Amino acid sequence: MTTTQSDKARLFRSLHIPPVPLPLANAWDVASARVIEAAGAPAIATTSAGVAWSLGSPDGDVLSRDRALDLIARIVAAVAVPVTADIEGGYGNDAAGVAETVSGVLAAGAVGVNIEDGTRPPAELAARLAAARQSADRAGADLFLNARIDTFLFGLGDPDTRLKETLARAHMYVDAGADGVFVPGVTDTATIAALARDISVPLNVMAGPGAPTVAELGALGVARISLGSGVAQAAYAVARRAAQKLFGTGDYDSLAQGIAFPELNALLSE
Repeated sequence: MTTTQSDKARLFRSLHIPPVPLPLANAWDVASARVIEAAGAPAIATTSAGVAWSLGSPDGDVLSRDRALDLIARIVAAVAVPVTADIEGGYGNDAAGVAETVSGVLAAGAVGVNIEDGTRPPAELAARLAAARQSADRAGADLFLNARIDTFLFGLGDPDTRLKETLARAHMYVDAGADGVFVPGVTDTATIAALARDISVPLNVMAGPGAPTVAELGALGVARISLGSGVAQAAYAVARRAAQKLFGTGDYDSLAQGIAFPELNALLSE
C-alpha cells in the first residue's frame, strides 16, 4: 500500500506527545538515514549542519537551495518513515525566498521543516514562518512548521531575561503559524519545564551528553528531542581517529566498532 505525504504528515504530528517524546537522531545523507531508520526511528530529521558538511559547505546559510532540496528528496525516497528537514533560515534572502524553499521541500515529499532565527530580528523569522505556512496552504499540504529559537544556543541577550525573551519569541512564532518550537542549548530542567509550561505547541529540545534522559525530558513536558549535528560530528570524529591511528601508530583498532559491510550494503540495496 502506498503511503502518501498527507498520511506521513498526520503520523508525524501524532508523534509529538509528552511524556513519550519523539526522539530524532538527525541524519545528513541517505546512508545515515537508512541506518537510523533501521535502528527503529519513527521519523527521520535532517541536520542542516551535517548536510552542509557532507556537501562540502560550512553551516550557516551557505549551502544552495537546490543542493539542499536534492538531498532532502533523496532521503525521502530512501526511507519509509516521515522526514522533516532542517532548512536553516529558509535558504532564501527574504520571506518570499523561504516560501519558494518550502514549495520545494513539499515537492520532495518531506512533512516538516525547521526554520531558525539565529541572530535575525524575531520579526524577520515571524515573517518567514508566515510565508512558509502560506506556501504550504497554497499547496494544500500538511506541513509541521518548527520554529527554532537560538537565544540559549547562541547566548543572546541578558542571561537574566533570556527565558522571558525566548517565551516572547515563541508566542510570536506560534502566532505566525509555527506548529512547534525548538529551543536548542537548554539542559537545565527548571528552564525546560518553564518552556514546556508556557509554550502552547509541542516543545523540541536538543540533547547530548549531560542532558536529561529521554524519559526525564518527557516528564518535563518535552514533545520532541533532537540530537542535532551530534551524530554527524561523532561519525566524523571516528574518521579522524581512524586516520590519526593509521598515520601515527599504524594500527586499525578504531575500526573495530564499524557496521559490517554486508549489513550496510544491504540497507542501501533494498
